[in-house]
Amino acid sequence: MGYRIVVAGATGNVGREMLNILAERQFPADEVVALASRKSLGTQVSFGDETLKTKDLDTFDFTGFDIALFAIGSDATKIYAPKAAKAGCVVIDNSSLYRYDPDVPLIVPEVNPDAIEGYSKKNIIANPNCSTAQMVVALKPLHDRAKIKRVVVSTYQSVSGAGKEGIDELWDQTKSIYNPTDNKPAKKFTKQIAFNVIPHIDVFMEDGSTKEEWKMVAETKKIVDPKIKVTATCVRVPVFVGHSEAINIETEEHLDEDEARDILRVSPGIMVVDKREDGGYVTPIECVGDFATFISRIRQDSTIDNGLNLWCVSDNLRKGAALNAVQIAELLGNRILKKG
Repeated sequence: MGYRIVVAGATGNVGREMLNILAERQFPADEVVALASRKSLGTQVSFGDETLKTKDLDTFDFTGFDIALFAIGSDATKIYAPKAAKAGCVVIDNSSLYRYDPDVPLIVPEVNPDAIEGYSKKNIIANPNCSTAQMVVALKPLHDRAKIKRVVVSTYQSVSGAGKEGIDELWDQTKSIYNPTDNKPAKKFTKQIAFNVIPHIDVFMEDGSTKEEWKMVAETKKIVDPKIKVTATCVRVPVFVGHSEAINIETEEHLDEDEARDILRVSPGIMVVDKREDGGYVTPIECVGDFATFISRIRQDSTIDNGLNLWCVSDNLRKGAALNAVQIAELLGNRILKKG
């Protein structure tokens, strides 16, 4: 007997990816229902070899369903997640709404699987921010070995992190560069994204950081260790899919770069590609469609006693969103719900 699964926001980039990954990983589902807003009602989406017609999220009854994967944004989640949870359906939410709620576990299965035991307080589990998810997969095994004190991270985040509008804007602006009469001003982003980089993701906060940067700090503390100090600079780059991060780590104990490389090679969810030669590293375009978080450029930081640098790349629509949500569903099924 399998699970009855709901995917809310099934017509969006992340929702479609959730359906793809559920099928790819052969999630034990007896029934999968695709939900969308009324403006997308009846739209057909793919689930493996099947085609699903979307149903109305507003009128849907979650009673009898086991797990709902939400990819509908915070405003809609605030309305529908409590309804699903009250009906006995466990919500795995991709928005930021519940990430900082002390009664809602924030889960990356390779990092803090035991935290899932706290799901029953609200029947809701939060999925972390895309930039945080891939970083903590890399940090956790190193933290277990040498205890990380401080992290300095600069991100290079693709436009798909801003949804379909971000992808469309990069595409349209890139084409317009070669056609001067077809000017495409910035709408989704604050400045031109084509052939440019923008050091601004989400809103500015009082201390000068952006909310995206704040998320990386707060979520790393909640998922890995509240004592870790984190400072981030988050940058939008003209890449369609795949987030990259340059991460500098300071540990309490000395950790040799060779040992760090060996630790990461055997850690779950990680693929190390680290050759000191032309092309001996992974770039965003190479990670698209893959489940792994790729680590390259592992090297000692000689400016501090116990420092390491590394390069981290992952498909943000997968590990940063849809894949992590499905992995949480798998963890929930194996540990809690346990249908035979």
